[in-house]
Amino acid sequence: MPKLTIRLFALLLSVAVVVPALAQKKEAKKRTPFTKVEDVAGLPQVLLIGDSISIGYTMQVQDNLKGVANVHRPGANCASTKQGVQNIDKWLGSGKWDVIHFNWGLHDLKYVLGDSQTITAIDTPEAHPQVSVEEYKANLEKLVSRMEETGATLIWRNTTPVPVEGSNGRIPGDAAKYNAAALEVLKSHPDVIVEDMWSFVKPNQDKWKTKQGNVHFNGTANKELAKHVSETIQKALPQK
Repeated sequence: MPKLTIRLFALLLSVAVVVPALAQKKEAKKRTPFTKVEDVAGLPQVLLIGDSISIGYTMQVQDNLKGVANVHRPGANCASTKQGVQNIDKWLGSGKWDVIHFNWGLHDLKYVLGDSQTITAIDTPEAHPQVSVEEYKANLEKLVSRMEETGATLIWRNTTPVPVEGSNGRIPGDAAKYNAAALEVLKSHPDVIVEDMWSFVKPNQDKWKTKQGNVHFNGTANKELAKHVSETIQKALPQK
């Protein structure tokens, strides 16, 4: 075979190998917490419902439970209980869930103006929590009752703490108040498992925060939260 032909063949072969590899790498980069999950037949079905805190640990939980459960989440930030009541039927869909792991809180207690969902400084005139504690309890009662209709095992992951300093639009200590309100609601739903993430995060809050006053967490924290969530979910999965 002439040298030129050999070189051309080698070049084409290398392209044939490299291009699919690059395509796979590009495809892997596209994965987000909202990427559709391809179910593995026979595995339990898990649904994560929550705000950006849960979005932060979604993919890690999926990885932790790979081969153990199919872990899904709605393609949105589930925000407050107000948005939860409006969208819960859509989020639950028509499939069968074995475990539903859920939280609302940080968007409920944030301060807004009027019917806005945009956070505002707590000292802004006429600012108020997006969802009051009493409305939160009423909404949560509706949501838990609706999720119980699915027959799934329910796990309530309580709300993580608001930073003590520099939190603009949320009051430190309010997360504990809303968590206490949630526990009042859950007294009427004794089968709901409570995951106390607030107590897990509180002593680590300073080293896990992204920046001063922010309620979100860094990568190290998200891995730790995901481990906590994964272990709680795995214990609740149906036994083979």
